[in-house]
Amino acid sequence: MNFFEGLPFFLCLIPVLLAALALGIAQKPLRYYTLAVSLLLIVLVLKDSPRQLFYLAVFFFWEYALIRGYLILRGRMGRKGGLYGLVMAAALFPLAAGKIAGLWGSSFFGFLGVSYLTFKALQMIIEIYDGVITAAPFLEYSGFLLFFPTFSSGPIDRSRRFGGDWQRTLSREAYLRLAGDGIWKICLGLVYKVVLAALFYRGMNLAAEGKEWYMAAAYAYAYGGYLFFDFAGYSLMAVGCGQFLGIETPANFCRPFVSRDMKEFWDRWHITLSHWFRDFLFSRFIIRCTRKRWFATRLSRASAGFLVNMTVMGMWHGLSASYLLYGVYHGALLALTEIWQKKSKFYKTHKNHPVYRAVSWFVTMQLVMFGFLIFSGRFLELFG
Repeated sequence: MNFFEGLPFFLCLIPVLLAALALGIAQKPLRYYTLAVSLLLIVLVLKDSPRQLFYLAVFFFWEYALIRGYLILRGRMGRKGGLYGLVMAAALFPLAAGKIAGLWGSSFFGFLGVSYLTFKALQMIIEIYDGVITAAPFLEYSGFLLFFPTFSSGPIDRSRRFGGDWQRTLSREAYLRLAGDGIWKICLGLVYKVVLAALFYRGMNLAAEGKEWYMAAAYAYAYGGYLFFDFAGYSLMAVGCGQFLGIETPANFCRPFVSRDMKEFWDRWHITLSHWFRDFLFSRFIIRCTRKRWFATRLSRASAGFLVNMTVMGMWHGLSASYLLYGVYHGALLALTEIWQKKSKFYKTHKNHPVYRAVSWFVTMQLVMFGFLIFSGRFLELFG
């Protein structure tokens, strides 16, 4: 059984959501129920893998110990860069160890959702350093980290936003509006994932049979469609289930295939991940570059920031050559987009012209689809 896949999961999900609906209509708090059913469903999903359950438990308490310990030390010692770096490294260690071990085929510290859970924990540590987070109640931390709709594949929520939803009790009218919208998202997500993703998957398999360039192009488009409908469908169902539980998880996709440049694409595709990197890596890299005067111009800083940001994002997906190349590729595209938009007189003159917008959209989509070909691993299989 896996989250949002297969009949067994949905047979478990239906009574969970019906009970949440009854509590919501009765205007009862949903937070403790949410935590209880999250624990139950995680155990059911991982019951055939005791090792994963063990790693999850170790990770859960390790990250909480770091967060609570850093809260105390931050209060006593203030913003100490060395201590902050040490805590961040310790929080990243389980994910890094699992990724590195995976290169040799080992499952050491590999468990479902480790990448997404790590980013949730890191966000809390970063905002403790910033002085924004000053407390981390155990039950709220547990509800945030183990929230079952987003456990394995996001969207990546923020602890303070989640905490506001976790603590509130909605009126009957507000809850019914939220749950009604949740039903629509779950149904649309099912169509995306079960019907449309399956159609693109069949096309992807057919295109994989050929090695000609046009079959590689067909594979890229089919894979892009499959990836979108599978992941966007999952995300919609996760958001919809969250709404039944009173949690308004942020959306993860917003019509990415209407994007007219790569910056717009990453503002529409896997939004919670790209915005996490923007807020917690890219922006901080730019600030550090400015303070240290590593680059002479703002444009140089931004270009370097895009390359670093997307390369790390590629590493987050995995340490295989395809993921690393995918990260560097998108970093280079974002840097070139930034240079073009800041330096080109042609762009500034024609950016709102319908013909330019149409051509820009077409070019962007070809670049996006080529990126999907790299991400899939098929590019290196054919041309590596």
